[in-house]
Amino acid sequence: MFTLAHLSDIHLPPVPWPRLAELDLKRALGLGNWHLGRKRQHRRQVLDALVADLHSQRPDHIAVGGDLVNIGLPAELAAARRWLDGLGSPAAVTVVPGNHDIYGPFGRDPGIERWRDFMRGDDGTAAFPFVRRFGRIALIALSSAVPTPVFWASGRLGMQQRQALAALLAGLGAENCFRIVLLHHPPLPGQADRRRELKDAPELAAILSRHGAELVLHGHNHQATVRWLERPGARVPVVGVPAASAFPGAHTTAARYNLFAIENTGESWRVGLVEREYRGGGQVAEVGRTMLTG
Repeated sequence: MFTLAHLSDIHLPPVPWPRLAELDLKRALGLGNWHLGRKRQHRRQVLDALVADLHSQRPDHIAVGGDLVNIGLPAELAAARRWLDGLGSPAAVTVVPGNHDIYGPFGRDPGIERWRDFMRGDDGTAAFPFVRRFGRIALIALSSAVPTPVFWASGRLGMQQRQALAALLAGLGAENCFRIVLLHHPPLPGQADRRRELKDAPELAAILSRHGAELVLHGHNHQATVRWLERPGARVPVVGVPAASAFPGAHTTAARYNLFAIENTGESWRVGLVEREYRGGGQVAEVGRTMLTG
């Protein structure tokens, strides 16, 4: 049995006050949005309680699905690195970036390169997609995060990542591996509106349909969802998780993380999903249990 924990949309609070030189129009609007509403939605005590509960479950690996920060300030990105170090070692945690992590250019600032230890494949590959293997379980990490104009939060993989993903899925499939695809934006067409969607979702869905995968994980929508990608002879579960710092009653869904129990039965793979949610008062409890396959 292998257990994978998935959390996303950390939106690490609070947002530090930026220097004037660090503000452009998008960041200024994002800062205003934070103080007008989002700071009541995303709370550190919620995130800390969720992480403490996650650690108590002792998963074999932790996948973080992006949006660790809010407006991409250097101080935020550095604080997120410290938070990641507290979450687990780079060997125990895999990270993909979200649109809030790549909010805009900062010249010579290293940006999300601060997190590179958590965004590297087993072979040392520092480019997306990369693969981390746990026996016959393979975690494939994609980056859908690209800079976008004001009022946009869309993502894109691009042809190079898509072609590399297709080759990885085909090769790992030939080895009968359990293939997990991790990205920030929801991967299926229609899962987000035009300003927030993955722009090449149709192409990604076609790759997943052609080559297969056993599980796809995403965030971005701040909702608990299970969708299914139909392909010949199989269905691929596509699972979204709410924001990990979301305060109950102030957000669409309270903070959750998901635990996936993955087991090889000899002839097939069995996957169970357990959802754990922040319930207030520092308490986190199981709110759902589903067999996805097997």
